[in-house]
Amino acid sequence: MKNANQDDLTLGLRLRALRERAGLSQRALAKKSDVPNSTISLIESGKMNPSVGALRRILQGIPIGMSDFFSFEIEAEQTVFYAAEDLTEIGKGGLSLRQVGSNLHGRAMMILQETYDLGADTGRVMYGHEAEEGGVVISGRVEVTVGDHRKVLGPGDAYYFDSRTPHRFRQVGPEKCRIVSACTPPTF
Repeated sequence: MKNANQDDLTLGLRLRALRERAGLSQRALAKKSDVPNSTISLIESGKMNPSVGALRRILQGIPIGMSDFFSFEIEAEQTVFYAAEDLTEIGKGGLSLRQVGSNLHGRAMMILQETYDLGADTGRVMYGHEAEEGGVVISGRVEVTVGDHRKVLGPGDAYYFDSRTPHRFRQVGPEKCRIVSACTPPTF
């Protein structure tokens, strides 16, 4: 996984904040702007920098002009407490990653409630990013690979490592695995 450029992250956070302020889901904005939902998702996560034409089409769906878009200031989230249903899902498939807070702009840490379905993993290709991360296994079992180190962890076991080292997580055993983890700085 390549590290996203900070400008791409800021553009994505700005788009997400404006989309949410307009009361639009990613799917609704995609339909209004005739741009694939996956494109909007990639832009908001900082993994894609759109062309000027694509960004203009997306912004027409909100609607907001380019100059207003680039002058919009993202506000840091001020929420202190989060109900279980308020956690933001950022995972997919058999891997649920429920993030504490929807807007991590201005935050120094990302906290996740992770659930790995049977056989789920983060992918065959190990990835790294500029951060440190740690977590505690709440239930089930997970095989964690960090560089040349590999270990199966169970309830109560924990990990903490430099995220620049390529790593991978894979559920093992007969039940789903649940982990509470933190990453600093946040990865998007």
